Order: sequence, then C-alpha cells, then structure tokens
Amino acid sequence: LRGQVRALLALSAALSLASADLFTSIADMQLLMDSEKYIPTVLDKYIKQEQQRLQELKDLVTDYNVRNEKQMVNGIKDLTNPINAFLMIKRKIFDWRDIEHHMKANGAEGFLQRLTDANYGVRQPTEEDLTGAAIGLLRLQDTYRLDTKQLADGRIFGVQSNYTFNAFDCYEIARAAYNQEDYYHVIPWMEEAMERLEKEDPPSANKNDVLEYLAFAMYKQGNLKRALKLTEELYKSDPTHPRAKGNVKWYEDLLEQEGVKRSEMRKNIPRLSNERPASALENAERNMYEALCRNEVPVSTKALSVLYCYYKRDRPFLILAPVKVEIVRYKPLAVLFRDAITDSEIETIQELATPKLARATVQDSETGKLVTATYRISKSAWLKHYDHPVVERVNNRLDLMTNLEMETAEELQIANYGIGGHYDPHFDHARKEEVKAFADLGTGNRIATVLFYMSQPQIGGGTVFTEVKSSITPSKNDALFWYNLHRNGEGDARTRHAACPVLVGIKWVSNKWIHEVGQEFRRPCGLTMHEHERYVGDLGGPEPKDAPNFSPYPKKK
Repeated sequence: LRGQVRALLALSAALSLASADLFTSIADMQLLMDSEKYIPTVLDKYIKQEQQRLQELKDLVTDYNVRNEKQMVNGIKDLTNPINAFLMIKRKIFDWRDIEHHMKANGAEGFLQRLTDANYGVRQPTEEDLTGAAIGLLRLQDTYRLDTKQLADGRIFGVQSNYTFNAFDCYEIARAAYNQEDYYHVIPWMEEAMERLEKEDPPSANKNDVLEYLAFAMYKQGNLKRALKLTEELYKSDPTHPRAKGNVKWYEDLLEQEGVKRSEMRKNIPRLSNERPASALENAERNMYEALCRNEVPVSTKALSVLYCYYKRDRPFLILAPVKVEIVRYKPLAVLFRDAITDSEIETIQELATPKLARATVQDSETGKLVTATYRISKSAWLKHYDHPVVERVNNRLDLMTNLEMETAEELQIANYGIGGHYDPHFDHARKEEVKAFADLGTGNRIATVLFYMSQPQIGGGTVFTEVKSSITPSKNDALFWYNLHRNGEGDARTRHAACPVLVGIKWVSNKWIHEVGQEFRRPCGLTMHEHERYVGDLGGPEPKDAPNFSPYPKKK
C-alpha cells in the first residue's frame, strides 16, 4: 500500500515537472499523454488495497470487542499472572504497530492522535518494557524452579492461566535473555520456540533466526558440537544466509583447536551443558534466598514452641484499644502487628501513591545519592504526613505500636511490585563504611523498620532473612517490625533481608524507616552490643520466661 502511495506521489511529481517546460519538447508531451493511460490502473489497484485495509481494520475492531468482553469478565486477575501480564505488554506493542501500519497508510495521523489522547496520558509499552517483563519471567522461573514448557503452556504449579505462548513469544523471551548475555536462559527458551514452530502453521517466528541464536548460545555454554550441528541446519535451510557458512567453518576450527578430528566433529555429541551463571550474590546466599522464597527451609518445632502472641497495652490509649502482637522470631526480634491498617486506609494510601509511583531507588554507598538498581525492581512513592489525614493517623499509630519517636522517621514509602518484582538481600541500616548514607537527613542511622503488607499475593512476595534463615509470608493488613541496630548503635548483620519476587498476585507494601535521633529516652543506648538487650520488653510485652503465664488482662491487686 505504501508502494502505491509512493507511485501516486511520483506520478504527481512527474506531472508537475512536465507542466513546467512542456513547450520545449513534443516528445515530453507524448510521454505525458501516455502516462494518463496508467492512472485508472493505479487508482483501481489502490482502491482494492484500500478496501482490503479497511476490512482488516474491521477485523481488528471485532477482535478488540471480543477481547474487551473477556477482560471485563476476568478483570485484574489477568494481570496477577505473570504469563498473562507479559503477553499483554507484548500484545500492546505489536498490536499498536499493526494499527499504526493500517491507519498511517491512508494518512490517518489525526485519528491516531485521537487514539493516543484517549489513553489520558497512559504511556504505551515499549521494547524496554517487554524486555523487562521477559527478564522478570526468567527471574520467577529461577526462584521458583518453574519448567520452561509448563510456563510456555501457561501453567504455574499446575494452575492453568488464560493464555499460552506461541513460538514467537518464546523467541522474544530468549532474545531478551540473549541481549543480557544470559545464554543459560536462551537455550531452553529457543529450544521451546523450535518445538512450537514444528506444530505451527503458519509459523509465528522465523526458524532460521531461532537456529542462529540457539547455536551461538550453545557455543557460549560450551556445547560446540551442538552449535556446529545447528549452524549446519541453518546453512542447509538457507544457503544464502550471510553468516551461516562462515560460522560452520568457525565452529569446526574451534573444535579442531580442542583436538577433535574432523571425522569426529558430528559424532558422539555429549550431553547438554548449561550451567547457571554466577550472580552479584554469593552462590550460598542466592541459594538460601531462593530456598526461603520457596518455603523449603524448615523451622524446628523447638523454635516454634517459644513463639507467642499478646495484647500490647503499655500506653494509656492502648488500654482501651490494644495492639495485637505476634512474635515471629527471636534473635533478632521480629514481630507482626496484626490488623495494623484497615482496608479503607489501604485504599486511600494506594490512591494517593499511584500518581506518584516511579522506579524504586537505592542509596549509593559511595555518594549517598538515590539511584536505580537491577537488584531492586519495583515502583515506589513517598507520602508526607500532611498529604492526607490517613497518613498522619498511620504515623501516630506507629508511635503507639513501636514505642519509638516518629518525628525523625522517614516519610511513608509505598511500593508496588510488577512482573518478577523483587529486592535482593540487603540491609536497611547503613554500614560503617557507608559514611555518607543518610547524611542529608541528619537523623542518624535507621534504628528500626516497619513493613505494612497492603495486599496478599497468591504465591510469592515473602520477606526473607537470609542470615537467620527465616521467612515471613505477606498477610494483608499486618505490619512486620524489627530493629536494625544493636543497643550500642552498631548494625545488626542478622537483619539482612530480601523481598521475594511475586509469582502470582499483586504486592503492595509500605515502609517506615525509623531513625536514631529522638530515641534517646525511647530506646536508651548501651555500652556493649547486647547491653539492655531484651526480647519484647521494649514493645510492652512479656519476656519469654513469663509468656506461658501471661494474661492480656491486668493482674488483680
């Protein structure tokens, strides 16, 4: 269609040029007369293609109506599954290109602008978004040990999603991994794309592209004979391929350098080697982090037997409205404040935060500045106490819950996690070498953390402590609390923790980081690390030895 438009423009230009100096040549006049013979043919062909274009647009309208009806039934459930979410991002990108192609072919920029305006400022997904979604899927696959074929079939732990992947979807995920030089994931996803191509008619992806990517990934993972075999298949499929013949010789030369005879290069192909690459985390910590996320680290019966709950009534206001406290771990202490925030408060905070959400940042240990990082994938917003009465109310409640001063605490941070959203193991407090951390605040180090769970994912999204091998499953309306510093002000290395990626569901949390300044009388310092160390005395609760006989009601005199 674009070619026909260009032809019409070229014809128009020729007519304009001819009219400028026709009088100088009868031959030119004859050419002009001859050119008119072709106008009906060109226009007729253009009209037919225009009718076809319009029919394709009508088909798109029908498809969108069916899709919209389905989305009205499923609602946000479609987005809580990472497979559906990835496909939606991909569909938005490629569908929009298709719509643009069909409409721009008729100079419909004005209509396209109306469609853009109809989104009310909502940004259309980009290639970067698609790559991020694919990498998020791969992170989920690693953390929860998901099978590639089952994922492509739309199954997560036996639960079927609404959609499945075609060969092109698998190819796109593998290509995203390839661009990150993650050949460990390229192999299974390109192999899955190949399997699906064999069953597709017409194919959704180019087989030769898949072969080339797969061959190179095989080479990078130490499978030279397999790389050679795949490249020869590519050359056989397309002898004119610009790289296939040269790559065959290259792989042969590499095998020869390894001492493999040419007669043996295509025989006795060894088992596939596909080692997972090292990450920024130590292997031991990464393995523990992922095992905790999968709830594979057992907790001893003895450790569970000393845990208990109580009503916190140590402040005048709490005598009538006690706080429900559950001890979830000792050394270091971690408690859950049950029903710490209401559904209506959560809705208000989410409404306030949503317009402000931006890519979450971390503090650079050298400069003290906030920067984005690949080990923290989420979006966050900050709410001040005067933004809404609900925020002020939550801050006041935190004072009663923790017995700590909120005047020097940071603003309430709200975070929302997307596909594979996570936060690798880290400390909330600044370590000794991080001298510039929190310097701008002038309120000292982070003495404690409160983490409100504002939603409850179906699978994943837990908070895990890698040093002490414990995990806490998100429970909506509750708040997790722990101290980051010892009594003498030194950081507690046992508080190293992480946010597991959300596998199925939505994760909203809000953080309150409480600082040292202002706590002089609330939580007095000690000269040594464990001086004045208590379990829950600071939180108005009984010590463990008193717990079995503890009653939430005041003792009679």
